[in-house]
Amino acid sequence: MNKNTALNSGMAPGLKIEVAIIGAGTSGLYSAFRLTEHKRYTADQVHIFDMSQRLGGRLESVMMPGMNFWGELGGMRYLTSQEIVTTLIEGYPTSEKDLSKRTPVLKDKMTPVDFPMGNPSELLFYLRKQHFKQDAWNVAQRYGEKLETRYYLNDDDLGFSSDQLFNKIIYEVLTADHWFVKHYSKKVTKGPSEYDFGFMLTSEDWDEVKPRLIYNFKDSPYNGRKVNDIGFWNLIKDQISQEGYEFVANAGGYYSNTINWNAAEAFPYMVGDFSENITYKTIEEGYDSIAYALANQYMGQSGACIWSENKLITFTREHQERKSYRYELTFLNLKTNTEWNVYANCLILAMPRKSLELLDQDNFFFNVNENTVLDKNIRSVIMEPSFKILMGFKQPWWKQLGLDSGHSITDLPMRQCYYFGTDHQTNNSMLLGSYGDMETETFWKALSDDKILFEVKPAKSASLKELKALEDVQATKLMVDEIMKQLREVHGKMIEIPEPYVTYFRDWTDDPFGAGYHAWKAGTSVKDVMPYMRKPDAKERVHICGEAYSDQQGWVEGAFCEAEKMLEEHFDMKRPAWLNKNYYMGC
Repeated sequence: MNKNTALNSGMAPGLKIEVAIIGAGTSGLYSAFRLTEHKRYTADQVHIFDMSQRLGGRLESVMMPGMNFWGELGGMRYLTSQEIVTTLIEGYPTSEKDLSKRTPVLKDKMTPVDFPMGNPSELLFYLRKQHFKQDAWNVAQRYGEKLETRYYLNDDDLGFSSDQLFNKIIYEVLTADHWFVKHYSKKVTKGPSEYDFGFMLTSEDWDEVKPRLIYNFKDSPYNGRKVNDIGFWNLIKDQISQEGYEFVANAGGYYSNTINWNAAEAFPYMVGDFSENITYKTIEEGYDSIAYALANQYMGQSGACIWSENKLITFTREHQERKSYRYELTFLNLKTNTEWNVYANCLILAMPRKSLELLDQDNFFFNVNENTVLDKNIRSVIMEPSFKILMGFKQPWWKQLGLDSGHSITDLPMRQCYYFGTDHQTNNSMLLGSYGDMETETFWKALSDDKILFEVKPAKSASLKELKALEDVQATKLMVDEIMKQLREVHGKMIEIPEPYVTYFRDWTDDPFGAGYHAWKAGTSVKDVMPYMRKPDAKERVHICGEAYSDQQGWVEGAFCEAEKMLEEHFDMKRPAWLNKNYYMGC
């Protein structure tokens, strides 16, 4: 895998191209790959621009000194049901179980490996100062008992794990709607146990259900409203009480799942990703390899160029070359602080919400007085703050507790820690020390803004030169001290946890990203906004794509699907031979 893709941080004032792609994340790179690989344009007619020095957007794989494996600061896994990302990584057809017999799509080899989720009988929960194993609810249920926690749940919710309660809520709401029962009752099941629920709805089914589902509970203030118009927090609280909400929010591991986002969109998300029997995979060479493989495929063609460290300031239709080129784009070259212009006939903004809002909001396209619909739709998603801290230790101390992989969960501000792995030669080990999101942001922001950074320490096979090179990405000393205190509380007094020798900190709320991932607001008609964003103005050749405005938010597949639909709808491109013609990509 080549991660030394040639980037051009220079300028070419007066450059004339057909398609300017803004953003070298996965949707931008995929768009360039498809447009050129499948001969819609030659590579010299399609250029990519990004203000960063690297590729991948919110994918960032790093190798810590003294460890010969990759850690993930951004996106880190995929589902094999996600056909575009799976096919690009593993080849096609996906129905062929033997990967060696599949035909590769990209030249760069990527090695798919299981993303280990660990053993629930060993992994930890630490909630309201109470320690228990993650399978504690299932163990109690096998003995006909209800696990007692320090949450005061409703009587009919006692004994349910957080995942089971999510399923119960969704089942109850679905089966209370008469239209749903008439059309889809056979696709939801309630098992012999009160804790067992099954959902067999396809993505197409959900797209029909979501805008039509009615909330039918007579004693509720939301009775008769569309579930699409109800916030998920509102709905959860109405179903299982505020105390029940606190339980599922804490035990679920992600506050971002239970914020007041669109409840109808939350339903398939929760039963799809955060339910049992889900298989995750990642890439042995680092998950950002998918971005570099796409970039390398595009760059292998004559005339291809990725302009790095060049920030789009604005674009206009009023310029001297308008007879031949529709738009003039003004970039700021960050290395020289110099503005320069590019001319293009089409513009793809492969950018999340915050990046769009950082562009010139007074130009013809974004001006709120001229385009109120675009302004509203850009703001139809919630920006979900997220940050990660990787921590390197001289030994895998967690193995003393029988922990090998997966994640432990707590209601402390650190929320989760992932046991990423161990270098078998050096014994140096990596932990994702904190996976903060949403309401924990302000807790950590006060610590991350401190001036004193964590001081790296010598370790086996980690040279001081390598460690010093990471000084500018260290978390603050105050933050590391706080995380260590929380790690020790979560893992208990049976084990002594040593200090780390290196860290790596990434706050995805920083510009230009503004968030780690996104969620649709309650009341948003997602089936209308998604296709709208792919071409907001019928008279213009300006397109928006990416994870933020997809129905698989937080996933690379969401970015790929929106880019593919944009290309098929607005660039007259046929679905590639390597992608199943029946694969459903959403609205």
